[in-house]
Amino acid sequence: MKHIVKIMTLVVAMASLWIGLLQTSVVPHSHTWLLPIYFVVSLGCYGLLMVGVGLMQFPTCPQEAVLLQQDILEAKGFLKQRGVDVGSD
Repeated sequence: MKHIVKIMTLVVAMASLWIGLLQTSVVPHSHTWLLPIYFVVSLGCYGLLMVGVGLMQFPTCPQEAVLLQQDILEAKGFLKQRGVDVGSD
């Protein structure tokens, strides 16, 4: 929920800035209409950057891998008791 609030705050701030620029003549009118497109492209680039950074910093969890393998073996044993073919080990 916190992430949604941050995004909505950013959208409202950008919309108010854009409307303010449309009403004043600080930026040429032809450039002002392109600002939402620049904003969407910038937001997409930021999103891709954050995904890339998240993938580069993805932690490895050897303890969790061991626990997962134990859970898999336990599930296979449970299913074999019930007569379900779970494949070879």
